[in-house]
Amino acid sequence: MSIERFLDNSPSSWMAGNGEHSDIVMSTRIRLARNLNGFRFPLAFTEDEAHKIDQSVSATLLDANEELHANFTSIQIKDLSELSRQVLVEKHLISPKLANSPETGSVLLSDDESVSVMVNEEDHIRIQCLFSGLQIQEAYDQADKIDRLLEKELPYAFDEQFGYLTSCPTNTGTGLRASVMMHLPALTMTKQMNRIVTIISRLGMVVRGIYGEGSEALGNVYQVSNQTTLGKTEEDILADLHSIAEQIIQKEREARNSLLNHSANTLEDRLYRSLGTLSFARIISTEEAAKCLSDVRLGIDMGLIQDVDVTILNECMVFMQPGFLQKNAETTLNASERDMFRAKLLRERLQMGEKLNTKGEELA
Repeated sequence: MSIERFLDNSPSSWMAGNGEHSDIVMSTRIRLARNLNGFRFPLAFTEDEAHKIDQSVSATLLDANEELHANFTSIQIKDLSELSRQVLVEKHLISPKLANSPETGSVLLSDDESVSVMVNEEDHIRIQCLFSGLQIQEAYDQADKIDRLLEKELPYAFDEQFGYLTSCPTNTGTGLRASVMMHLPALTMTKQMNRIVTIISRLGMVVRGIYGEGSEALGNVYQVSNQTTLGKTEEDILADLHSIAEQIIQKEREARNSLLNHSANTLEDRLYRSLGTLSFARIISTEEAAKCLSDVRLGIDMGLIQDVDVTILNECMVFMQPGFLQKNAETTLNASERDMFRAKLLRERLQMGEKLNTKGEELA
């Protein structure tokens, strides 16, 4: 498949807005960190070692397309422009770390973009599965299938006492990072998030922004993931995350009901003002757009706003980012130009969402 397919406006499968609790959980991500035995870690390896690792991983996966029921495309990071790398980061298909490793890094992407295998990032192999909604076990099963296939052909760096060996000690053990990306506007509005973040951290989990470590919770979107991988089994990590996710979902639902019961008019006014901004604004910043998209999504999920497709909103959270805007515009844009182009894109996508939803109602 052409590299351009992964860089255009086509949505990734995780943006579909389906899966369990998809009104709150936008996506589930499973990531497994692995290294090959007999090679130095990426922090110290040579370009020749990096090339051999890349060849081995790519050949193994590309030969297993039929077995995995997936078709992978191998992409060399050095073949991509800086803007193209930024777009893949914004779609959550590669990490910022890999985007900044153009000489030795590569990625294998499945056609539906639910699987990306990053090669020569912080570790030799990072298997990532990204599913829509709350699908922790399903995403893990897919990642585990790929992991077992690779381990059958390639010798992993593994220690009987410590488990899978990784560049960063915090990943040693299972090498598993499991996370859910959650839309939590009601908990944010009712000022409960700080307390919840504190409680979650005590339970061995961490809360980050929409693009992981070091990023902010743009548009009331938070990532909740396990903090440790050593001393717990994969089953324990997945069960703990699922339990915490379910509790947060319940708290968010309670907060939404409280807002509806005690300040329905104020809430509805805020949500429709945001819809109006997205529908008619000529200039809009990333922060304002994210806030408005969050409000409209909340309105849809609570049944207050009709005739807008929530899938379009999921796409807009990604497509309004700087890399995508400039890719669409086919030129470099300064901050002011991006704000104008962002407003134009959001108006067009929102109109498309209304048409899709209306068409669906007519067919029904």
